[in-house]
Amino acid sequence: MLPVFLGDQRITTRFTLAPGSDFGVSALAALDRSGARTVPWEEALRTDHDLVLAASPKGELRELSGPRVLLPHGAGFNKAVRDDGSPGIPSGLDPAYLLPDGVPWADLHALAHDDQVALLAHYCPSLAGRADVVGDPTLDRLLASVGHRAHYRDALGTGWRQLVVLTSTWGPESLLSRRPELPGELLDLLPQDTFQVALILHPNEHSRTGAFDLSRRLAPALAAGLVLSQPYEEWASLLVAADAVVSDHGSTALYAAALGRPVVNAYDGGDELLPDSPMARLLAQAPRLTEARRMEDVLSEAVGQETRLVAEAAFARQGRALHQLQRTLYGMLGLRPVAAAPEAEAFPGPDGVGHRAMAHAVRTKVNGLRIDVERFPPQTPHAVHHLAAEYPKAGLRALQSAAVLWQCARPTGTADPRRASSTWTAAGWTTHVLEEAPRCRTVAAVLSAERCLLRHRSHGLLSIRIEPQRAGGRMSRIDPVAAVSAVHAWLGTAAPAVHSVPVVLTCETGPLSVLVHVTPPIPEDLDHEL
Repeated sequence: MLPVFLGDQRITTRFTLAPGSDFGVSALAALDRSGARTVPWEEALRTDHDLVLAASPKGELRELSGPRVLLPHGAGFNKAVRDDGSPGIPSGLDPAYLLPDGVPWADLHALAHDDQVALLAHYCPSLAGRADVVGDPTLDRLLASVGHRAHYRDALGTGWRQLVVLTSTWGPESLLSRRPELPGELLDLLPQDTFQVALILHPNEHSRTGAFDLSRRLAPALAAGLVLSQPYEEWASLLVAADAVVSDHGSTALYAAALGRPVVNAYDGGDELLPDSPMARLLAQAPRLTEARRMEDVLSEAVGQETRLVAEAAFARQGRALHQLQRTLYGMLGLRPVAAAPEAEAFPGPDGVGHRAMAHAVRTKVNGLRIDVERFPPQTPHAVHHLAAEYPKAGLRALQSAAVLWQCARPTGTADPRRASSTWTAAGWTTHVLEEAPRCRTVAAVLSAERCLLRHRSHGLLSIRIEPQRAGGRMSRIDPVAAVSAVHAWLGTAAPAVHSVPVVLTCETGPLSVLVHVTPPIPEDLDHEL
């Protein structure tokens, strides 16, 4: 909401934190990172304020002087928080907080939809005249971000894959509390070259658990490629980038629905979700994910949903929230705006991607010169053809078990030209590793996204060139390590004499089909420095 004051030298903004929050430390840390000026609570109590803006009625905010505005928090009023306020009353509409001692807490309730005015009047009749429908600034930013979808997916390394985003609210009925194993199960079962999996956690869960424990608990999933969003703005870029969303009863899924994303219901039920709320109606419509192995079938069911219609019950004034807020807030200040309300600003892109998998369990199917490749984490329950691992990063167990080992060449120009060094050539390194790893059958030096030098224990040295797939004005490349696994599987299907080169193989992985040229070793590949 603060963008409505952009360019106005008359406005000074200060932040404070009411005592008693279980998540206060993280909130203050987020403000500090943003460069915002904070003041201690005691100082805020001593100061006269022209306007007090809050996103929650809880705590002692009514002790602050000045007119108070309660702004939208989340997407609507969908749940009652256990052991917090009056039983069965929607969080955010509880008279115990909005009318402490029978006195209105806020001078204005800024709401996102006309239906929410009716809810406020139902639970707190005396407050109906203090409501104003302004829309949802967060949704407006999401809608403004849609044009950045390709950029977000590039930053995440999604490529042609389907991005499946899991969203978990906080508390005992959240997805991560009820089904903590689900992210890892999906990663173990879904082909890595077809799907990318990400997890959005409520900031309260980040704060309650802490980054150290989250990383520890999610370590196997993170190692398998899980993308974990940072606790603040990054969640929005993941939602825009998503192809589908798997959700508990947290309202993040309503934002996904407003974007037209298919939604899968992973909520196991409980007391928090309120019947006939927009979130309850969305989950009632969404196909239910009872077990991870049904994920692909459930996703197919979800694709046909018209989720935007459900979201309309939670969001009004779409695209006009800042305009409405500017009119309302400047009116309360008794000032005229210095400029027109700004356009909603797109969310920044993701800061980083998940871990690159350092080992793959590979399932292959060889049909002549066509090889289908599906890759999973090493712990997958699927039957597979071989294990491929990155040397030496994958860890001792994987390196000792792998039939295929690979290493990527350093990017050109990364070495210090004045530092004394000794580096392997691609040919020398492949010889060295085959001698060190007796169970390994194929070693590959990945020289670029389209070039590899491969040494097979029976077939010797080979160069491979991987063509990108060209379609719709775009060029899509597969992971060259998948092509290495395809060549390895092809070489293992018959006697050495059958595999004459040069030859062109077709590698099918995920939705892509690319040509892989296998030739005798090319001199420039042999001497490429790793």
